[in-house]
Amino acid sequence: MHTPDPVQVGDRVLILRPAYVAGKVGVVCGRESRSDAQPSTRWLIQVESDTENIVVSLLRNEFEVISPELE
Repeated sequence: MHTPDPVQVGDRVLILRPAYVAGKVGVVCGRESRSDAQPSTRWLIQVESDTENIVVSLLRNEFEVISPELE
């Protein structure tokens, strides 16, 4: 299995899980913050939608980068 590409804020991603947002596209907002200052393994993803405002917290294996942020 290949190593996933590094994730950056602004990347467009395809959400693989959970089922209620699977198949939708989102944008990486950043890493989730932890109260104990330890690095988090979860990412905050804003789901692209015209009708809903949804942000989900996902593990790296629950989405894939489809379009890196343009510099």
